[in-house]
Amino acid sequence: MLSRRCFLVLGAALGAGCAARRTAPLVGWSGRLSLQVRSEPPQSFTAAFELLGDARQGQLQLSTPLGLAVAQARWGPGEAVLRSGSDLRRYASAQDLLLAATGTEVPLSALFDWLEGRPTEVLGWQPDLSGLSQGRLQARRSEPGPAVELRIVLER
Repeated sequence: MLSRRCFLVLGAALGAGCAARRTAPLVGWSGRLSLQVRSEPPQSFTAAFELLGDARQGQLQLSTPLGLAVAQARWGPGEAVLRSGSDLRRYASAQDLLLAATGTEVPLSALFDWLEGRPTEVLGWQPDLSGLSQGRLQARRSEPGPAVELRIVLER
């Protein structure tokens, strides 16, 4: 199981792919997400989330199943910041934040494409967008190891 710090960092990184565009309305998603990394030892977490933006700049709020806010991430060019209570962590990029949290890479740009229904290909990843019209997204990676499974259930 991911430590609380890793959980917060991971969530921030997933959101770090979001960007607030100054010329267009913010794109946003909310729902629940689950990430399983089949490492030794296996790591997993589940959280409610609110995500605004895209892969360049944005923000992510993570909450417990009961709605208690646990962390907020903001990112932009050259920096990703994670705040949890009074704890503040800075990373050079959203990818760095995510790698530090999970020990594995998650394709942030592709993730936002997948959320928008675009089947962007990423080496080793198999996105399943067939349930997107029902608010469900799954993506798996088998190679390179460790295997990773991401599940997202969007609110309507």
